[in-house]
Amino acid sequence: MSDLSIFVGSVYGNAQNVAEEVKAMIEAKGHSATVFTDPTLDDFKASRAVLMISSTTGQGDIPPNLEFFVADLKDAFPLMEQKPFAVVAMGDSSYGDTYCGAGKRIYELLIELQGKPVDDLLEIDAIETLEPEKDVVPWVEARLHAFAIS
Repeated sequence: MSDLSIFVGSVYGNAQNVAEEVKAMIEAKGHSATVFTDPTLDDFKASRAVLMISSTTGQGDIPPNLEFFVADLKDAFPLMEQKPFAVVAMGDSSYGDTYCGAGKRIYELLIELQGKPVDDLLEIDAIETLEPEKDVVPWVEARLHAFAIS
């Protein structure tokens, strides 16, 4: 079992690249991480700690590769029982009200599933950040202790 399960919602590959960079950092510290781009409920249930990294598509929508997984989470409602989690929401603030909509929806769902947030939602704005991994990797690294990884 991985120390951290990283669930990725990506349309053009940016979120997946960020997840791979986070995984590399965790492995460099001697821990394990698994990146899921087509996750199942069983993957989620088996997780010790959860990191969701998702871009936003359309009008604040969840990317297609996570859309059915998130719907399954809502339907099955597998309680997290205070498992630690964090969510990185990637978006473009020029979209106004739908900015980082996917990440916001995922964060709210994990709260409803009784997960324990290690921090508030991290929003990454494509207008301000051309290389999101440079913000996300150190942010996750600073919270490894809260994931029970250090």
